[in-house]
Amino acid sequence: MWQRFTERARRVVFFAQEEAGMLGHNLVDSEHLLLGLAREDDSVAMRVLDRMGVPPGRLRAELADLPKGDSRLSQDMSLSDRAKHAIERAYEEARRLRNNFVGTEHLLLALILEKDGIAARTWQRLRIDIDKARNIVSDLQNGELTLNASGPITDWIAGYNNGLKGKSLLRIADLSRAEINAIFAVTKQLKENVVSPTNQRKILEGKTLAMIFEKPSLRTRVSFETGIFQLGGHGIYLGPSDISLGKRESVADIARTLGRMADIIMARVFSHSSVVGLAENASVPVINGLCDLEHPCQALADFYTILEHKGKFDGLKLAFIGDGNNVAHSLMLLAAKVGTDFAIGCPKGYEPDPKVIAEAKNAALQTGAVIEVFNDPAEAAKDADVVYTDVWASMGQESEAAEREKAFAPFQVNSQLMSNAKPDAIFMHCLPAHRGSEVTDEVIDSPQSVVFDEAENRLHAQKAVMVLLAG
Repeated sequence: MWQRFTERARRVVFFAQEEAGMLGHNLVDSEHLLLGLAREDDSVAMRVLDRMGVPPGRLRAELADLPKGDSRLSQDMSLSDRAKHAIERAYEEARRLRNNFVGTEHLLLALILEKDGIAARTWQRLRIDIDKARNIVSDLQNGELTLNASGPITDWIAGYNNGLKGKSLLRIADLSRAEINAIFAVTKQLKENVVSPTNQRKILEGKTLAMIFEKPSLRTRVSFETGIFQLGGHGIYLGPSDISLGKRESVADIARTLGRMADIIMARVFSHSSVVGLAENASVPVINGLCDLEHPCQALADFYTILEHKGKFDGLKLAFIGDGNNVAHSLMLLAAKVGTDFAIGCPKGYEPDPKVIAEAKNAALQTGAVIEVFNDPAEAAKDADVVYTDVWASMGQESEAAEREKAFAPFQVNSQLMSNAKPDAIFMHCLPAHRGSEVTDEVIDSPQSVVFDEAENRLHAQKAVMVLLAG
């Protein structure tokens, strides 16, 4: 019964036995499991209740007047029928979330589903709602949960089967909240070596990543090539002169050829239509390494960095200062999907694509995020938790560089602009940075800057994407 229980969940059951013994009860019932949960103050279950306004002390107070008995528990575990059903429901809740372990959060959800008894009456008094609790658990699984990764690596991957296997990653707009949660959770496991480096090398052992580059890049090439190597596979770099995407050979024919030889395709291209064409014609997953519409890999690494530094997404504000470009599009969409407010400050005529703004606002209806577009950088940065900027002229826009430099000059991120954000705001930049243009040295080199954490997290987030698409 207990083989998939985490160490914390096992302790909760042990504490429940102790609580029953101290009360003189001869069976462990659902109320004892609640008391056991309350003793694990920093567990996921108690973080869920805390977000619902119920700290551990409040829960114990609700159960302070339990009637006492005159029995003693034996050393053998004895569960009431109600407690046994709760354990069964905990397994069901874990399956619902597609987790391969049973943690304190699953026990909590199972106990909230109680229809009668002391636990059920406790939830009624506290006005605890199962749907809200499930949503909070899902939110916390953005990367805060610890996976049981001690078993076979194939079992570990199966624990995160959220429907991504075999799919392509072209846009943040295409990802569900469950898929985003899975990417962040796997990122955490890989970065923190919960899955050991030895086991990581078994995940994509013998598989090949074909890397198509129409645009050069430091971070994209090194992170993908290093990532596939650390996962046991091999990367092949295909530069602009190697294949001349769509010129020497059609996108469709290239996709069909690579699909016969490689297991994953990553493409860093000019036009979004190129990655769409690759995905439509390849028989293997295609990853958008950057195009003119979105930069999904960058946004995933960025939001994982935010999670590391802020510990959450909800209740935060991200201010993007600069061009409404591909990076801004992906950040806006991801913010909307995870419940982070997003404000962009850009010159008139450089706003994000109206269709992307509409997509983000529609996604925000599900999370309560606020999406705003300003032509005043100070207004966008006001009370921000994260201030983000990017180059003013991207590759392919060199002819516009002088004009853009003039238009964006008032949008430089400097100490004066940062003063509009919260005192503990972090600064982010996807790099490379043009110091003295979009950002000053005093900001990018300040203690608030996390730009090199972002750069490192490109490696970990992209490894997670490859694991989930091709593992």
